[in-house]
Amino acid sequence: MALSDHEKRMLQEMEAALMTEDPRLVSALSGEVKPLGKNRILLGLGLVGLGILVLFTGLISKTTPVGVLGFIIALGGVITAISSIGRPSMPKRKGSSTISARLEQRWDERNNGATD
Repeated sequence: MALSDHEKRMLQEMEAALMTEDPRLVSALSGEVKPLGKNRILLGLGLVGLGILVLFTGLISKTTPVGVLGFIIALGGVITAISSIGRPSMPKRKGSSTISARLEQRWDERNNGATD
């Protein structure tokens, strides 16, 4: 059984509202690959490199606190790079609640019209 034009429009509006309200869910359901936060990944890799450099400086100078500091910097870089992989880069839109409010209003009108 095919959908009517009205039902197709309602379905498209619901999809648009879902895309604006929860882009992570839409990308998970559609199987799309999330774009990577390239700037944060580069920052993380830079921190890893700096941390390794400070770590080796501490090893060469036989200064334990400097080596520990280098390890902490490198660990922070790894955490920064890994955490940016799963982060969506789509900004939230301001008008997402208006579509939802419109859909709710239409739903209420449909239900109130059916009971009369």
